[in-house]
Amino acid sequence: MTNQIKKIFAIDLGTTYSAIAYVDEHGKPVIIPNAENQSITPSVVFFDGDNVIVGDIAKENTKLYPNEVVTLIKRSMADPNFLFEYHGTEYKPEEISAYIIRKLIKDASQELGEEISDVVITCPAYFGINEREATRLAGEIAGLKVRQILNEPTGAAIAYGKIESTEEKVILVYDLGGGTFDITMIHSKPDAIDVICTGGDKELGGKDWDDRIIQYLVDQFQVKTGCNDNILEDIDIWQDLQLTVEKNKKTLSQRAKAPIIVTYHGERAKIELTRDKFEELTQDLLERTISLTKDMLLEARKKGYSKFDEFILVGGSTRMPQIIKRIEQEFPAMKPKLFSPDEAVVKGAALYALKLSLNDELSKRVTKHSGKSPAEVKLNDIPEEIVQEVADDAGFTLATVKHSQIAIRNVTSKSFGVLAVNEDNKERVVNLVLKNTPVPTKITENFGTHVSNQETVEIIIMETDVTDKELQPEHAIEIGTAILTLPPNLKTGSPIEITFTLNEEGRLQITAFEVIQAKKVSVIIETSSVIQGEQLEQAKERSRKLMIC
Repeated sequence: MTNQIKKIFAIDLGTTYSAIAYVDEHGKPVIIPNAENQSITPSVVFFDGDNVIVGDIAKENTKLYPNEVVTLIKRSMADPNFLFEYHGTEYKPEEISAYIIRKLIKDASQELGEEISDVVITCPAYFGINEREATRLAGEIAGLKVRQILNEPTGAAIAYGKIESTEEKVILVYDLGGGTFDITMIHSKPDAIDVICTGGDKELGGKDWDDRIIQYLVDQFQVKTGCNDNILEDIDIWQDLQLTVEKNKKTLSQRAKAPIIVTYHGERAKIELTRDKFEELTQDLLERTISLTKDMLLEARKKGYSKFDEFILVGGSTRMPQIIKRIEQEFPAMKPKLFSPDEAVVKGAALYALKLSLNDELSKRVTKHSGKSPAEVKLNDIPEEIVQEVADDAGFTLATVKHSQIAIRNVTSKSFGVLAVNEDNKERVVNLVLKNTPVPTKITENFGTHVSNQETVEIIIMETDVTDKELQPEHAIEIGTAILTLPPNLKTGSPIEITFTLNEEGRLQITAFEVIQAKKVSVIIETSSVIQGEQLEQAKERSRKLMIC
């Protein structure tokens, strides 16, 4: 791609491994190797004096310096209770994640010999507004312009459609990574990719399989040695078992058994872990993914999708033999296909980043030629000569640039509503935007003041996993508030109009309108569970000063 056209890169910010990719001059998505010449980088951060080390070396030091190493940070995204302290400085998940991103960017820049400034970052489809905003902030702390947050299964589907098939198909994407699980139905067409439904659990992944093995090893060690200590309270032992289990889990994907040595305070036990035992220990975790898949399929049927054509598996944890075996048992007519488990998401995100880049350029040139504003430009109506002009300048084929004009339509993975009071004076959550609604969307509903002469209305915005129109408050979480000042002397039940506007990547804007005297408040939800204000600026400053290795 020439310097005339802005290049946008893709980052798969994973729980256990991360990667960065772009689309080369042949229109092919390429993963950029890190300084260790690996396509994926462990999402592990080691605070080493004035330096921060990310990747393989950090992972190797997990056992030696357990209190200075942070792993699985993605699972803590937007968790207000998470805090890592090092040398008197407190770090939140967004800042630690930013260091992983900086490692990817630094190595990729050195490999390509060019600066990287604009990125697309992927996240689980089942992330809510809090986690998505935290992911965006991680990129900003790393000094990048985050062009979009893209759902991981959507990225996988884009890659699948580009690499494996251009036919119209309904695809199920089963994405089991190191820390999260998504199940998504996607309708892939030559001119569009439509997400139909999504489901999952952001706290279900390969790490949970590891934990089951670790607990089994602890139990067997106690039986064999007679030691009743909880050996996991020794952080060195715990870290050692983490590394041992990850290695032997891979062994069990190839062999029927794996011998494991556990040593603690001079006691030593040899424990044989068989694949059958491993599958027995983790059966309920696997069944959880099947249950979530069935739930998603029920929602898809409500939208008129009663069958699917392909079942693709992405995410490193789908390599476990039990996954394919169980899916074949549940869906005997469907042969699941393992599709680039570690690479599909980031390669698809790179293709999406190319789409953004080329669409920017197409829009800019149409605006220049026609005098239209960017908002008036429709990508599917761009003259052929302009598309060819961009293709020539970018160094791509005409087909590649045309493919970038494909529509990608997503759905919201959560429901969003407000806290209201019903006729019985009891609080309830009223959902305006329901889970699996296509985005962008804009929905307006009317409410009323609770008492006469009410001076303000506190609009409490709630997020939930269910598709019910109304539900009890304990089944939802508060993600933000807006205050609407009211005119004097309003009667009980005076109309308040509330509008929810949700964009393509899940950012929510709330507008509340008092109808009688036209008082209005508008707010983009920025949740208190993410880093912000002075704390955010301090994190950016620290990131600029730190050396990332």
